[in-house]
Amino acid sequence: MYEPPHFRTDDIETQAALIRACPLGLLVSAGANGLMANPIPFLLDTEEGGQGTLRAHLARANPQWRDLDGLPECLVVFQGPDRYVTPSWYATKRETGKVVPTWNYATVQVRGRPRVIEDEAWLRRQIDDLTRMREAGRDAPWAVSDAPPAFTAAQIRGIVGIEIPIAKLSGKWKVSQNRSEADRAGVAAGLRRDAGGADAMAELVDGMGGRA
Repeated sequence: MYEPPHFRTDDIETQAALIRACPLGLLVSAGANGLMANPIPFLLDTEEGGQGTLRAHLARANPQWRDLDGLPECLVVFQGPDRYVTPSWYATKRETGKVVPTWNYATVQVRGRPRVIEDEAWLRRQIDDLTRMREAGRDAPWAVSDAPPAFTAAQIRGIVGIEIPIAKLSGKWKVSQNRSEADRAGVAAGLRRDAGGADAMAELVDGMGGRA
């Protein structure tokens, strides 16, 4: 990933927060069947491995897991908020006119050596943990144990687990850090106007836009 210094984000807690907030990662691999990419929901375990470990599961019918088995490396891309930025929001447009459109975004890329797991206990833990993460906060959270045991066992037989110890983390927050304070204020205000109120990208521009 192209990472100009002013957009690069090395803070592990910031990167982990994006992964947890946007857990649907794009799993990319290059194996016997060529390049493959599938959107997969991931869990991040920061207690396992030096930089943490990603856990996920794929449908057994998905051929990507066979390609992953034995690969030295795969890539997972997590995409956070993104918004188009019009030059009309910049104070510089009124001052010099020397402005162009751009796109703001936050993203994290993870690289690591994947491990394929078919152990039933691991898979049960995986679906339990993933379900709890997504159901937390609901008035009546659903649990895997709510389904008939035989049905759950059949579902588990239809999936394969993937574990990726993180070898490299790359974070890029392109949120107008390269613009003047007046331009950043214009971007944040414009984003909120377009959104009719609160806007996730506007919050990032306000929170990180002054960092160089």
